[in-house]
Amino acid sequence: QVQLVESGGGLVQPGGSLRLSCAASGSIFSINAMGWYRQAPGKQRESVASSTSAGSTNYADSVKGRFTISRDNAKNTVFLQMNSLKPEDTAVYYCNAQLRVVAGGIVRNYWGQGTQVTVSS
Repeated sequence: QVQLVESGGGLVQPGGSLRLSCAASGSIFSINAMGWYRQAPGKQRESVASSTSAGSTNYADSVKGRFTISRDNAKNTVFLQMNSLKPEDTAVYYCNAQLRVVAGGIVRNYWGQGTQVTVSS
């Protein structure tokens, strides 16, 4: 059983900052990539940022220069530092991990329960 537990969401004023955390636990052999997605009301879920085990990162154009993804591989944890937040960043943010639970097993997607981020004055 694999669990992804997120924390750090909340209400912040425009221009403010938040830091999201996501810890993966359970029967994990290896993690290929971890990342963050978000879903705003009435919109599809979209990728925000991702980080591979090799250290490469990718960001959505809308957050480049404002958000930073980082990982603590020893603790199977991923972070999302969000600065200069805008009202359009308001969404439920989901943690994602692509991992194997056994050696040689297939890579599967796992999701956290989501954490609400609201940017409003």
